[in-house]
Amino acid sequence: MPSRQPSGRVDSPFRLNLEQQKKRARELLNAALDGDVHALGRFETHHPRTPPSPRLADAQLVIARELGLPSWPRLKAHIAAMRAALDGMGRGGPPDAGMTTLHVRCGYDIHPALRTAGFVGDFLEVSDPIVQGPVLPGDDWLEHRARFIHEAFDRDIGDTLAGLKGVQARLEAAARDYERVVIWTEHDSHDQLILARCLAQFDAGGRPKVLEIAGANSFPGNARFLGIGQLPPEAMILLWRGRMAASDGDLALATRVWTALRRPESTGLADILRHDDGHLPDMRRAVRRHLQELPWVRDGLSLTERLTLETVRDGQGIFGKIFGELLRTRDPLPTYGDLGYCDIVQAMLRAKEPPLDVDPDTQAADWPHWVLRLTPVGRAILAGERDWLTCGPPERWVGGVSIRAGEPAWRWDEATSTASHGTS
Repeated sequence: MPSRQPSGRVDSPFRLNLEQQKKRARELLNAALDGDVHALGRFETHHPRTPPSPRLADAQLVIARELGLPSWPRLKAHIAAMRAALDGMGRGGPPDAGMTTLHVRCGYDIHPALRTAGFVGDFLEVSDPIVQGPVLPGDDWLEHRARFIHEAFDRDIGDTLAGLKGVQARLEAAARDYERVVIWTEHDSHDQLILARCLAQFDAGGRPKVLEIAGANSFPGNARFLGIGQLPPEAMILLWRGRMAASDGDLALATRVWTALRRPESTGLADILRHDDGHLPDMRRAVRRHLQELPWVRDGLSLTERLTLETVRDGQGIFGKIFGELLRTRDPLPTYGDLGYCDIVQAMLRAKEPPLDVDPDTQAADWPHWVLRLTPVGRAILAGERDWLTCGPPERWVGGVSIRAGEPAWRWDEATSTASHGTS
């Protein structure tokens, strides 16, 4: 099944060097003093007061905030902590010593980093991408998941079902087999919905002696933070030190989310957005992003479908580069891996009246190299002249909600953050 894999990169934009940042601050200051428009714009964006005659400390503040930290001293402290964690790896014993420990993650991506950082506990990959395909309430829900993964990602259905059942069995046995379970997660819908699934399992089936959550919704660096799989091994040490115990309130919210996700209507998930009790602080944003994959009231497109059409309209047609642009800038909370995104676009291409087509000169290439073009139907949808669900798209699922062409559907109203059932 689809899995978040390690990048294999030795270098990392999240491994910062203090001397390099000092040099960048001096260069920024000199450019601003010379009247460079780009440099002045960086001050306007990141400095709280935009000083008329900036000094080095002002430039350092801008650099720190561009990297995701509130001040230069905090940047220095972070770099020092990362350095100390790197230097300390392999000394003083494993970070997770003292208890039998299971590390749970929605992919394999951080496993090599955990091992490099010295963690010795067992690892469980829970990577079923429940942001896509049916997530149903019955006891046979894994059979439906296996069928979806087989059809969407061309995986052997028997092997897939066996894998899904094996993961579920290990989750159910974790509280018995381990003293401590740590769930590693980030802030996107893919991770947070899997977090809800795991915590709901422990809420219903019994929790281990210690149940903890480790992860981040941001991390200082020279790239957009998308997830902890981007981070070097020493960052795993810092995340481990900042892990939090899962509270009763966390488990209760997770159970609410998991139950609502599997319902055939969207009101339960939408209701969760209105009541923030402080538990699982990234969950509500992730739920909102998940609901944005419903057809929108204005045109029937999901957010991902709309961003794709808009990116092609704006001049980027190469499939792989469209995906990269969504990850880097356009998607407010990127959720899908490359295979998941490919399934979404290919479904658009299979519609009776597709909004996209593939340039014939690139059809023989691998899908990342396809050149996509807007059709007249795609332009009409973006102009508000057609509703996407009248164009014959294949059936798709948002959790337990089925969306079928030509039928009333649950739709998302971005202006009011509500879901309603109807035709538009």
